[in-house]
Amino acid sequence: MATAISYPHLEKPADGPARLARLPRIRVAQIVLDYLAYGWSVDEMCRQHDYLSPAEAHAAMAYYFDHRQEIDAEIQSELAELELQITTEGRSALAAKLMRLRSA
Repeated sequence: MATAISYPHLEKPADGPARLARLPRIRVAQIVLDYLAYGWSVDEMCRQHDYLSPAEAHAAMAYYFDHRQEIDAEIQSELAELELQITTEGRSALAAKLMRLRSA
């Protein structure tokens, strides 16, 4: 019999992306971007973001590895939105960094 897997430090509303329960403005995709863009370990993520606990970072990465397509699609959607913004408003430093990540 299969059991449901829970992520105690995360919440996933039906109409929104997975995020931290304690800090709902922080989405799993944001944490995952540190892993994808910089290759940061959970320990490094916590050093760089002092608000992030190791348990939260581990839960976010576990969720990512269990729901990779969902999070990758969220990131790709954000990049597409950013591309549109760039073409209409010009390129920002953050936009340039995300574009480099996408082409890597």
